[in-house]
Amino acid sequence: MKVLANDGLDQSGIDALTEKGFEVITAKVPQEFLVDYINEHKIRTLLVRSATQVRKDIIDGCPSLGIIGRGGVGMDNIDVDYAREKGIHVINTPSASSESVAELVFAHLFSGARFLQDSNRKMPVVGDTEFAGLKKAYTAGIELRGKTIGIVGMGRIGQEVARIALGLGMRVVAADNNVGKASIKVKFYNNQFINVDIETEPLQEVLKHSDFITLHVPAQKEGYMIGKNEFDIMKDGVAVVNCSRGGVIDESALIEALDSGKVKFAGLDVFINEPTPSKAILNHSKISLTPHTGASTLEAQDRIGLSLAEQISSILQIQ
Repeated sequence: MKVLANDGLDQSGIDALTEKGFEVITAKVPQEFLVDYINEHKIRTLLVRSATQVRKDIIDGCPSLGIIGRGGVGMDNIDVDYAREKGIHVINTPSASSESVAELVFAHLFSGARFLQDSNRKMPVVGDTEFAGLKKAYTAGIELRGKTIGIVGMGRIGQEVARIALGLGMRVVAADNNVGKASIKVKFYNNQFINVDIETEPLQEVLKHSDFITLHVPAQKEGYMIGKNEFDIMKDGVAVVNCSRGGVIDESALIEALDSGKVKFAGLDVFINEPTPSKAILNHSKISLTPHTGASTLEAQDRIGLSLAEQISSILQIQ
């Protein structure tokens, strides 16, 4: 049985599937040729990440497909309900990358808090001639400890962000229409732990009281979750991080808020119009940037590969 991992698969997943007798193909097939390729090679399982779109045309045009797998949490690039109506199994790996995404959130927060996104650009260019000036420009850094972080979306990733924030000594507030209270277990290296209960609040209250805001919500079907009105509610000098989905934040409103000083800095791992983000966003000195790499750690990819392999083997054994 053939598995097409069109957006790649960690070697651990390839090995696990191969041991079970699957043929794993990791060739990157362009979107427009995907239907023909799947039919020609009689692909049984299609694995994707965020790049490949699995819409009705692929589902209807590929009768050999029995499983569609998403390496990661969100499945907004797959027509999930339609696929399941057609009898296709749709799987993902909701917990495999939570720690990696959460750590990237704090990479952006620490970068912005100490101007790393700007100093890393300027030091190679003028660090030898304008060292004193750069040093003076970056003296107004801030600490995260003791500050309030607002987490919008308290799913697995949001809860992992809360766990790290509590370990750093931050106050955590959260908004989530589907979660009333989350119990966060903060574990330490010596097997000690503490449990902290976080009750969610209305979004406007979280926006109003947070020093840092991080977003962990699905792609928006209509409009933006964070636009001009939401920025107006926030504290002056707030910082905003989005490692969820492009289009959650109105990027034009974000730039306006950064330029006015309303937002001190932003961290973005996802963008409108990926994979061609706007130059205005990419060139802004107050934005820390990564190219949608939230789950791109060796550890997360290993867990994703093994989780997908286990699910595929289980489904096909049942059949």
